[in-house]
Amino acid sequence: MSVDSRMAKAFGLEGDAWQRHANPWSVYTRIPIPPLLVAAIWSRRWVGWRALAPVGLVLAWTVVNPRAFPPPRSLDHWASRGVLGEIHWAERAEVPIPPRHRVAPNVLSAISALGVPFVARGLVVENGWMVLFGLAVQSAGKNWFIDRMALLYDDMAPVRAATPTPSAPRPVAALP
Repeated sequence: MSVDSRMAKAFGLEGDAWQRHANPWSVYTRIPIPPLLVAAIWSRRWVGWRALAPVGLVLAWTVVNPRAFPPPRSLDHWASRGVLGEIHWAERAEVPIPPRHRVAPNVLSAISALGVPFVARGLVVENGWMVLFGLAVQSAGKNWFIDRMALLYDDMAPVRAATPTPSAPRPVAALP
């Protein structure tokens, strides 16, 4: 089981939960979570320990978000295809993915992760420019990763048709 599979399982993304998370509203309301979390933490400068309330709200939304929306009516959206491509990426040990998709997701995850230390350090020393730089790097890496997952989802269409897996997305016609 890959690290991605374990992380998905830890966040409760199995079966129908992937379909719910594939709703574009889920994706587009999840993208601003890092800046919102930074703003909540940054607010400690003005409100002290009361900043824990907005931090808690953002963290709660992070947990609830993947299950807060119904499955999408269509999988034609970039965001839907990006999330469902993550299923293929997480299951790449069981179902091989095309060679052109084996390196970029790892590189983009690393780029995204490279922004996090800048955000953390900027929050500690209260350097807004450092925080903004880190957020830009993290967001660019993550959004580009989602784009690559959408391409992976499109490329895996013949594999999905030939060998459905238990967590593979259901056809749109089967959605309630």
